[in-house]
Amino acid sequence: MKKLREFSRRVFGKGYSKWIFLLPSLILLAFFALPLIALIYRSLAPDFFAKRFQSRRFRRKLSLVTSSITTLVAVILGTPLAYLLARWKFRFKTWLELILDLPIVLPPSVAGLALLMAFGRRGLFGSFLNDIGISIPFTTIAVIMAQLFVAGPLFVRSARIGFAHVDKQLEESAYVEGANQWQLFYEVMIPIAIRALASGAILTWTRALGEFGATILFAGNLEGVTQTMPIAIYIGFERNLGVAMALSVVLILVSVILLMITKQLDKEEE
Repeated sequence: MKKLREFSRRVFGKGYSKWIFLLPSLILLAFFALPLIALIYRSLAPDFFAKRFQSRRFRRKLSLVTSSITTLVAVILGTPLAYLLARWKFRFKTWLELILDLPIVLPPSVAGLALLMAFGRRGLFGSFLNDIGISIPFTTIAVIMAQLFVAGPLFVRSARIGFAHVDKQLEESAYVEGANQWQLFYEVMIPIAIRALASGAILTWTRALGEFGATILFAGNLEGVTQTMPIAIYIGFERNLGVAMALSVVLILVSVILLMITKQLDKEEE
């Protein structure tokens, strides 16, 4: 042990102990950064994007539309649910939170299979819908449902934390002033927790944009109907690597911008 310490002092000098923290940190950071750098570097050719923008496969708006709809539905339905979980006390609340958090950690393929078993043509509820002429799998609606299943809990989680951090004295003061439940929610809770809501919406949109596993199992790969950008990247890997790389770089840039906005919102909240 003494020989190891003496060797470390000779190699790194007096500040050798810092390398105990720096070295593993740099290795892991390099592991995260190098693949992204390699992908972006390969796409730095002057005419790389010009050629791909002309490709019919590249000019797709489906992912942007479905991700936006998914986020809107998550905000409309998830905000009241997050408020309920943050401010109300009731039985089985822990189990309800478990159900909401489970899609976040589930493998996407499991999520897609679960949706198929529930809303597929022979699924638990899908058979009834099929009897009345409604078929969900392999449609654009299926894309939105798959994205909502895996990304919606992110918004609920962020909004729940935002509502939970609101000072209870403000809530009591509002009731003393004669505010009802809706006025408390709309005029007190929402303005205070708005940064958490915005951060959750951005994370939801980003996660929905990158969803692949649940989508391809539940919605399939129909160009113009269910083929999202991640699926197009997977298909392009076999047919047109250039298009797959271009789409990947676009998704990286969009994710970086949205994450920077989220970081800025977190700093303002602090």
